[in-house]
Amino acid sequence: MRTSPIFVLAFLVSALLVAVISQNPVEAASEWCVADRQAPKEKLEAALNWACGQRADVCLNVQQGQPCYLPNTLEDHASYAFNSYYQKFKSQGALCNFGGIAKIANIDPSYGSCKYDTAMA
Repeated sequence: MRTSPIFVLAFLVSALLVAVISQNPVEAASEWCVADRQAPKEKLEAALNWACGQRADVCLNVQQGQPCYLPNTLEDHASYAFNSYYQKFKSQGALCNFGGIAKIANIDPSYGSCKYDTAMA
């Protein structure tokens, strides 16, 4: 029985793809936890204060003189703090919710020297 050249070619391409994929596994998509910009200011402020109070390093980069201080807005500081808290504690079950005023983003909110953490960072 003679093997078709197309079958052989398909087999070789498949084998090559398997080899490439096994050497370069697809990484899980990164996600960031950010504040809902439509959230009431009072809720944002309360959730920001709560997140910052959980661990000293959660809000370190939004302090004056630090890389994420500017823009100095409640929404930007809350987004950074929510993400920082979420990334530090999601392995322990933390959710990106913060009383319904946070959401998952699949686009990196980092800018300039302000880098938002990811679980892979």
